[in-house]
Amino acid sequence: MVRAMAVVVAALAAVFLPLSPAHAAYGPDQPVYIQLNATDPSNTGLARLEGTIAFDDGDTMFRYAVRLCWLHAYPAPNLRIYVNGSTQIWPVSTGTTSTPGCQMTTLYAAEVAHGAAVANVRFEVTGGWFYPGSQYNTRTKSYTSDNPFT
Repeated sequence: MVRAMAVVVAALAAVFLPLSPAHAAYGPDQPVYIQLNATDPSNTGLARLEGTIAFDDGDTMFRYAVRLCWLHAYPAPNLRIYVNGSTQIWPVSTGTTSTPGCQMTTLYAAEVAHGAAVANVRFEVTGGWFYPGSQYNTRTKSYTSDNPFT
């Protein structure tokens, strides 16, 4: 009898207690790396982006943590992030740090809830330089991470 009552109470609790939302699990970190160089005769290093990205198994979220090293670009290089090739999101700066060989290293990290399926995320770094003489040039290089769950 006690056993039957326990089963009834457990069944009622399951019906009336709200379900807690399921939390998606992140897959393994994937490396992100971009080396941006000028197209001058010295192949001058302008900027370097490195870090990681991970996608959730629910296909709508991702997290990233990257470092943008300012080498010799003028002015400082910039970072753009695109979801699914077209939706731009603003990188979230979490501060700066010193890195040997870099004028400055800017840290970026965030967890992004996109709200729709995330097939890929593209990181773009743009930097500028003067060559020849006072002619100003810019160059952009990108790296795309594909979501392994889609």
